[in-house]
Amino acid sequence: MPTSLNPVHVIGGGLAGTEATWQIAQAGVPVVLHEMRPQRQSPAHHSEYVAELVCSNSFGAQATDRASGLLHEELRRLGSVVIGKANQHQVPAGGALAVDRGIFSRDLTETLERHPLIELRREEVIRLPTEGVVVLTTGPLTSEALSADLQRFTGQAYMSFFDAASPIVVGETIDRSLAFMASRYDRGEAAYLNCPMTKEQYLAFWNALCQAEQADLKDFERDTAKFFEACLPIEEMARRGEDTMRYGPLKPVGLFDARLGDFKDPANKGKKPYAVVQLRQEDRNGQLWNMVGFQTNLRWGEQKRVFQMIPGLEKAEFVRMGVMHRNTFINSPELLHTTLQFKIRPTLLAAGQLVGTEGYTAAVAGGWLAGTNAARLALGQAPLSLPVTTMIGALFDFISSAEPKHFQPMPPNFGILPTLPVKIRNKRERYGQYRDRSLSDLHSWSMAWGLAPTNRTLSVSA
Repeated sequence: MPTSLNPVHVIGGGLAGTEATWQIAQAGVPVVLHEMRPQRQSPAHHSEYVAELVCSNSFGAQATDRASGLLHEELRRLGSVVIGKANQHQVPAGGALAVDRGIFSRDLTETLERHPLIELRREEVIRLPTEGVVVLTTGPLTSEALSADLQRFTGQAYMSFFDAASPIVVGETIDRSLAFMASRYDRGEAAYLNCPMTKEQYLAFWNALCQAEQADLKDFERDTAKFFEACLPIEEMARRGEDTMRYGPLKPVGLFDARLGDFKDPANKGKKPYAVVQLRQEDRNGQLWNMVGFQTNLRWGEQKRVFQMIPGLEKAEFVRMGVMHRNTFINSPELLHTTLQFKIRPTLLAAGQLVGTEGYTAAVAGGWLAGTNAARLALGQAPLSLPVTTMIGALFDFISSAEPKHFQPMPPNFGILPTLPVKIRNKRERYGQYRDRSLSDLHSWSMAWGLAPTNRTLSVSA
């Protein structure tokens, strides 16, 4: 390799690994990308190409007043190779950025192979390298051997399981005239938003939930689903009996709306709700709320239809729908800095779904940041964090600062951005203001660090 620098090693040739590899090489640092395919295939992949899209061929909405579209635009301005190739190989998909997945992955593979500073090694890595700068991007299907080594390295209960996660709601879209703040049995500071149900409301919700349509699972996911009785989907719980949820996450015991009077007063005995849906604060600022106990495998459209039957959530905006799939991710709030460096070993970085982000574009963003910082470390420069007013900055600020006990993967969404100085009720106008602030701050930040962002008008109209 035409440089005296030691190469950076990137482990995993998915979207994050591909982007990280390119950014390292473009910074003038040699890099070795380790990809185990085709020597060893994963349960989900079908080709030997890097950046293979294993599910949908869509990167999400293109419009820049949508979270995914804003993230596309930020990455375009930062010189993302993956988003650049996605634009080049785009196919018609309404308002989404969708690609011809075969041509897309093959082109990226050939692009990396042609770069003079990139070496693509087809081999499985079963242990973390102990020296040099390393970027770990092995994704949600990290091999058992490497997973075990990562668990030994972190010393933590490494999360590798069939993951059933609850939906997350934008706080300002919850009807606070119906939902009330309280903790069970009035213990400590009121920490939960509670959506009370009458018997009639509960029975209507229970019937709709029992009849709602579930999403399909992949074969290798069906094989592992039986291990997760402790994380039972809410629809499965409902099917086990009319009152099962009322003795589980929807139990009304110990909860009383203080607005109705003193809960100890015998005259208020009949005011206790028949069932209660609780929401737990997901972020430091109270902008996001997690539906407690609502892990689910319902189709996303069904989730919105049924969960908006809950009093107080009739107009709720969901930044993440419930998901159920085989997943592997680390407890990033305890392990990672916003730079995507491990706290206990700053020369080891991680990106992609492994760190707890969801979606193709979020994986690319993590690859960009981890690759950029890996190159900077190799060159003796300080690593970077992006402004939290940008979608990239907010996403990695969230995964490094969320509550570790309840940490779950997060997609890009406007709910993780700092609130605007003036409240805007119109959603599209509000999102447009988030976009304008983000791109302005990204430009200022990039210029300050000498990253020379692409100066051009928005490629996708809002």
